[in-house]
Amino acid sequence: MAASHVEAAALPDDAVKRRFPRFLPVPPALPGAAAEPREEGSTATGMTVNTPLCFRGKKILAPMVRVGTLPMRLLALDYGADIVYCEELIDIKMLQCKRVINEVLETVDFVAPNERVVFRTCERERHHVVFQMGSADAERALAVAKLVESDVAGIDINMGCPKEYSTKGGMGAALLSDPDKIESILTTLVKGICKPVTCKIRILPSVEDTVNLVKRIEKTGIAAIAVHGRKKEERPQHPVHCDVIKAISEAVSIPVIANGGSHDFIKEYMDIETFQKATAASSVMIARAAMWNPSIFRKEGLFPLKEVMQDYIKYAVRYDNHYTNTKYCLCQMLREQLETTQGKKLHAAQSTQEICEVFEMADFYEETTAIFEAKKTSLETEAQTEDDQMEDPDVIKMAVRFDKREYPPQITPKMYLLEWCRKEKHPQPVYETVQRPLDRLFCSVVTVAEQKYRSTLWDKSKKLAEQAAAIVCLRTLGVPEGKLCEGENHLINKRKREDQECLNNRDHGEDPAEPSHKKANFIEETSDMNVPKMPR
Repeated sequence: MAASHVEAAALPDDAVKRRFPRFLPVPPALPGAAAEPREEGSTATGMTVNTPLCFRGKKILAPMVRVGTLPMRLLALDYGADIVYCEELIDIKMLQCKRVINEVLETVDFVAPNERVVFRTCERERHHVVFQMGSADAERALAVAKLVESDVAGIDINMGCPKEYSTKGGMGAALLSDPDKIESILTTLVKGICKPVTCKIRILPSVEDTVNLVKRIEKTGIAAIAVHGRKKEERPQHPVHCDVIKAISEAVSIPVIANGGSHDFIKEYMDIETFQKATAASSVMIARAAMWNPSIFRKEGLFPLKEVMQDYIKYAVRYDNHYTNTKYCLCQMLREQLETTQGKKLHAAQSTQEICEVFEMADFYEETTAIFEAKKTSLETEAQTEDDQMEDPDVIKMAVRFDKREYPPQITPKMYLLEWCRKEKHPQPVYETVQRPLDRLFCSVVTVAEQKYRSTLWDKSKKLAEQAAAIVCLRTLGVPEGKLCEGENHLINKRKREDQECLNNRDHGEDPAEPSHKKANFIEETSDMNVPKMPR
């Protein structure tokens, strides 16, 4: 986000909090929203006893793809939801993520290799959010659960989604036909983590088969089971089978969470209890009714949609939600109003700022982005101070970056430095790389002949940071670094000669494989892929 108020960007952190008190580490409830629900086992002083999440007598936000992101979850909690499920996230995708503390937003982010935030959470929901994953493999599921366990209240396995993107990998509703795999996944999770484990299923073609499956699931030790009262081929317009959910509730001792009542039952808060009684369930999980208006969780009744959407936008801006996701959720709320002037403007919006303008919240957007810029500036100053304090005075530094456009294809400064070290009979270069938590940028120090070199500029990848360190070393030593402007490149000429030798060997029927000692001249040394974070 770009700052709009220059004067705010210059404010120190404490001044920002005085000026904009709504943005404290745990934001207070939005105006008119329900008070912060107290966690079971917590005291009036805010001390929390480590009590497992309870699934009896709860109103729960259902997992919904593209809807159950952080703004919607926080809004549902403000309006009175007891537990909120995140959208289904696939195990393989999560295992590629890094856990990052976002000091500007005060969130925990799980970030993919392409820098996209896959899952974002915060302290406000830590004792209320259940992480739902899609998985068809017990060990992968356990690995993901361990990755997120400290930041969530529970773990759920999706066993009910009928969509192809879930079932084609053997996940979602596809698991219903493989009870052995269900048992393996759930048992592994229950034994492997400390947080409660749940699963969400759809009903099978017969009541007997459904009850038998749930009884088998109960024996795995899970804390609760959510049941969507439709078969996997049925859609929202089909009636929900309350009788099947009731049969399940009466057959097992673990909490049963009834789901699927938005179309037939739940239009306002009092309907939640009606649906619960009809299914004899312990709790109720709400999907589409909450998607249309999350104030369905308010005992006092629904808020006007305009207020709800503005409250949602506040959280979307506050937590830097991607505008496409914000836009999608707002469109679900507008529904039949999408053809109005406001709906058409929303549909045309191409940024969070434009969305705010549609809902007459431009000032809020500018004020909030100014706060973030001020905080980011403050944290960067603090980080630079710490960086300076921990700086090794013996490290030779230059402000340089590696631009591959300035070098021939497949020729890099690291290759030149390695070649020089071998020629001078020095040990090969050693690279030590760290990542800065604030902005996730990298800095590398290379040690050559007991002297350390680094660039003062931080880079967006480990590889770029190492190339920059190599450049600093080469320029200090007065050694060519392989740039196009340096003229004839001896490494390229050497490679051409060896390529020609390979061709000649092939022509004479000899082994065309390049000798390993020659290959080594052209393979950059790689340092440890586990890049440590700078201490904070």
